[in-house]
Amino acid sequence: MPVIHIINGPNLNLLGTREPETYGSLTLADIETRLRMLASARGAQITFRQSNHEGDLVTWIQEAGAAGEPVILNAGAYTHTSIAIHDAIRGASAHVVEVHLSNVHARESFRHPSFIAPVAAGVILGFGAMSYELALEAVLAGAPQKKS
Repeated sequence: MPVIHIINGPNLNLLGTREPETYGSLTLADIETRLRMLASARGAQITFRQSNHEGDLVTWIQEAGAAGEPVILNAGAYTHTSIAIHDAIRGASAHVVEVHLSNVHARESFRHPSFIAPVAAGVILGFGAMSYELALEAVLAGAPQKKS
């Protein structure tokens, strides 16, 4: 049974109450429940984690890469600032699909650049919680891996 790591960065623990007009009304627990159900129906299991600490995200990406297991990553604001996460993906040869709930390109300009996109297999954004489901489908369908 394949294992897929779903890693969530800072402030995603506030989903459901944080800016629902931008991020929707579902909580992170709601998203996790839905993804577990979808993965299980396809014979996969997920490891679902969230941290507000950059180092935790780096460690989890490295662990997944070392195990050869794919990652669905919503790094939150670290997407736009973290060379450490970029380096973790590249250094661990992690297969990563970057996700965002909102369309970051329709928001403030400081949210447009991504340090993750150049080392990710793909980026899915702007579809709310469905962004995670689309990423899960891509991973389960064997989406091509980015060569770091």
